[in-house]
Amino acid sequence: MSVPVIQVSGIRKTYGKLVAVDDVSLDVRDGEIFGLIGPNGAGKTTTMECVEGIRKPDRGTIKVLGLDPVRDVYQLQERIGVQLQQAQLQKRIKVWEAVHLWASLYRKKPAVGNQLLEQLGLIEKRDAWFMTLSGGQKQRLFIALALINDPEVVFLDELTTGLDPQARRAIWELVRGIRARGKTVFLTTHLMEEAERLCDRVAIIEHGRIIDMDRPERLVTRHCPERTVVLATTDENAREHFGRIPHLVSVTPDEERIVLAGSGDEFITDVIQCISENRIRVTEFRTVLPTLEDVFLRLTGHSIRD
Repeated sequence: MSVPVIQVSGIRKTYGKLVAVDDVSLDVRDGEIFGLIGPNGAGKTTTMECVEGIRKPDRGTIKVLGLDPVRDVYQLQERIGVQLQQAQLQKRIKVWEAVHLWASLYRKKPAVGNQLLEQLGLIEKRDAWFMTLSGGQKQRLFIALALINDPEVVFLDELTTGLDPQARRAIWELVRGIRARGKTVFLTTHLMEEAERLCDRVAIIEHGRIIDMDRPERLVTRHCPERTVVLATTDENAREHFGRIPHLVSVTPDEERIVLAGSGDEFITDVIQCISENRIRVTEFRTVLPTLEDVFLRLTGHSIRD
């Protein structure tokens, strides 16, 4: 296996008595979208800023593309792209002025910026002032600025916070497009659906500590093996038949429906097989699968929104 693009080992960062990051270790592989996920205040941004070289950890080691983010900061800046959580530009800077300025900082031709505006759907806004852009348009501009030096690794901090669902999904497609160009993406988010839809692997952080790290689907399987089937039937013998399904935990009536709870990957298949073998007429059938939100609740004892 190749050496990870990002290696973080045992970093700690404090602000006075506040421990923001406590013994965090993680690795990010080449060409993946890696998510650091957790609630606001969990230590996501501080961890990312240490990896980017914006902050220096009190202890521990970090390597990004084989470089030390603090000691080799200028070398690293040429090879990474960064979108900060609280990013802002001057109100009256025009879109084209911003991308041309960033292009000049990296000794790139203005055409590079224009091409990114085209790719990110901002070419019609090139003469607009920054302050007139919508939230989604501003985030697309920040993505353009983060990509302008053709970086190998792109850092995105809470990229879609405050955006409406349509704008959020548009940004997700852009992030997938970054990976498709051969880049590695390291992002933070407190939105569990975003992490589930986007990330190849995630690390869950709580109170400055990593509590688990894996592919989203593996985390769900490991921590939340429960499966639920909700169905509607008028068959009076249905509950008796369902009671013989392997790995069944409970059969609960819910108004005109029956809720079947069980465990394991085969549970839903077993329910379907029971319906077929006993010729149970079903007028409604849906499955309810656990999510990363459920994993977080199981691991921490509270909701991500608390």
